[in-house]
Amino acid sequence: MKLSELMAGKTPNADYEGWVTADDWVLAIDIDTGGDAETKVSDYEVVQMGVEGLDAQLNPVTSEKTYIRAGQSTQKTGAARSFAVTGDRYVGDPAQDYMLSHSIKYGTGNGVVVNYVYFCFLNGVGEKGQVSVIVNSDGGGNAGESSSVDIQLSKIGAEPEEYTYSAASA
Repeated sequence: MKLSELMAGKTPNADYEGWVTADDWVLAIDIDTGGDAETKVSDYEVVQMGVEGLDAQLNPVTSEKTYIRAGQSTQKTGAARSFAVTGDRYVGDPAQDYMLSHSIKYGTGNGVVVNYVYFCFLNGVGEKGQVSVIVNSDGGGNAGESSSVDIQLSKIGAEPEEYTYSAASA
């Protein structure tokens, strides 16, 4: 499903205040360019079909030192954004089909880099950047169960930009 289809008729409220659930977050990727060109964000594919878990992590990068008379000190030196996508395989979903394609599963370097947006559906606030698609499992499971997938999307390059969804900016 394209981001424009998901957001049709919906307008995030910049003043939203309240609880947020996992279903209120949107992750969409650019499957047309592989990160090489600028596709309209509204044409990004939403990562949702068959997805049971979308674990967005800001893995901190730290430096630890011990100083005379001051003791141990930890300094944050960066953050390595990653998304763990787990769920059931759904053939025919453009996002899953792209991430589980032969060229991505076995690809390396820039060949597996995609643009993404990640934002809260309720207020539109989030980020935009690039990630490498890393397929850990492209299907499997026990007899009679759904085939499961495990895909990791890890930040590459520059720090993601702040992003606010609006129908005009998409």
